[in-house]
Amino acid sequence: MSGRQHRETEIARRIRARGLAAGRTSAQIADEIHEACTAQFTTTRIKAHRLSYGIALADVIEQVRALFERDAKPMPGIGETLLSAYESGLKRPGPEYLHYLCTVYRVEPGALGYDAPCICGHGHRMPGVLGAAAEVKERPAERELLIQPMESEPDAEEDENILRRTLLNLLNTDTNLSQQLDGPVLGACEGIRRRMDETLVSATVSAAMLDQWEEATVSFGRQYTTTAPLRLLCDVLLELSSVRTAMSRRQPIDLQERLCRMAAQLSGLSGMIMINLGDHRQARSFFRTGRTAADETGDRALRAWICARESLVPLYFGDAREALQLAKKSRDLAGATSCPAQAMAPVVEARALAMMSGGGESKKEIVDQAKRALARARNAFSHLKSEDQEDVAFGYTEKQLYFYQGDVLTKLGQTIEAEVVLDQALGKYEDHILDQTLIRLDQAQCRLIDGDVKEAVVIGTKALNMVGDEYLTDLIMRPALQLEQAIIARDAHAPGLDGYQAALRRPRVPQLKGGDG
Repeated sequence: MSGRQHRETEIARRIRARGLAAGRTSAQIADEIHEACTAQFTTTRIKAHRLSYGIALADVIEQVRALFERDAKPMPGIGETLLSAYESGLKRPGPEYLHYLCTVYRVEPGALGYDAPCICGHGHRMPGVLGAAAEVKERPAERELLIQPMESEPDAEEDENILRRTLLNLLNTDTNLSQQLDGPVLGACEGIRRRMDETLVSATVSAAMLDQWEEATVSFGRQYTTTAPLRLLCDVLLELSSVRTAMSRRQPIDLQERLCRMAAQLSGLSGMIMINLGDHRQARSFFRTGRTAADETGDRALRAWICARESLVPLYFGDAREALQLAKKSRDLAGATSCPAQAMAPVVEARALAMMSGGGESKKEIVDQAKRALARARNAFSHLKSEDQEDVAFGYTEKQLYFYQGDVLTKLGQTIEAEVVLDQALGKYEDHILDQTLIRLDQAQCRLIDGDVKEAVVIGTKALNMVGDEYLTDLIMRPALQLEQAIIARDAHAPGLDGYQAALRRPRVPQLKGGDG
């Protein structure tokens, strides 16, 4: 202990002794310690409460762990370093840790220096509060009596109005092409996401309303590849804003977990749409918000899904090594849990390895690593639940697996295997022209690798001419431009190249539908 800490502890010890002698409560003593020590030692309120009990960091940790054990929860990751960070003000405890720290000190969050209400929705001053919370959890009918009107905030209401106006314009426009991701829309997106970051605390809402929101979330996932991305983004963010408003009110722990799950899924879906719209900065921000919400649920599968989806940002925007790290992190988060991320993460690993195949490691070693990753993905996919194998947004489908296997094999130069898999993938994407185009561009790359420049140009030109101008988004343009550069490197005067370039550079308009990415 440093001299400064020693003096702080000595002063707190004297205040505690006098307070006990005078019959004061620990909370009253904590207030006196905070008042006496803040100016000199910047003592936080949460630290003042520990000092008022005269206990060490390790004692608090053991009490928190005992409470977790009593409630039949897995042992928490909280340790002396994290608790010290809370006490120094460097970090803020999440809703669950805050609840248990309030239980240890028998006070409300405000007494520890935190404005947010506790997720349990009950007081902590009397023993047995957790039992009371459990009783409420078992009486769902009484939950309806606790519903309070939800008050809108001016800034939140304005952001929602911007999205509603955008949605109305999209609905009233025959082609759905007049709206772009402009400044006001981006500002509204960021405002809703930021307020969700700031909230992520407790609320009171009916179970029936939660059921409706969960159904809407699943529906948005089904619409991911069939609805204009900006249109879908408006719907998703309006729902996310409603969830955030609900979370700003108190509610029992079981409902809090369901709201956090929806917040994670809606934030993750928003990040996926932002990738399709080409805004990687907003995509990252939404995935970060999704991670915060997912962490509150303790669901390994959900946390792994968010991380796997986030790995696509660096994969699509040029940082293969970061994509590889995030994919491995997703696999670690999933652990032994059978979930979509177990199939998706190894595929991202393989795609990242394929992109890095020109690095320092030998080509054969890269190919072997990527193929092992694909084998893990196929094995994990075979163990997924049937509903996960059919969910293109929150699960992982067979056609996605074929598509990305073909893409990996193409990038690795394994053209014979790649063409077989790509043919299978093309047959499964009959209704998705965007993904068909990406597959055909991979087929053109295969022909080019095999030395058939003329056929590569023909396949590439046909692929671009089969899609409308509205589909020439960054998602299509990146591989199409890469194919052009590869063709020029082989033969700058290849027959039909001018036709391919004309198809590539025709006027572009905002994107209509998202891919499976």
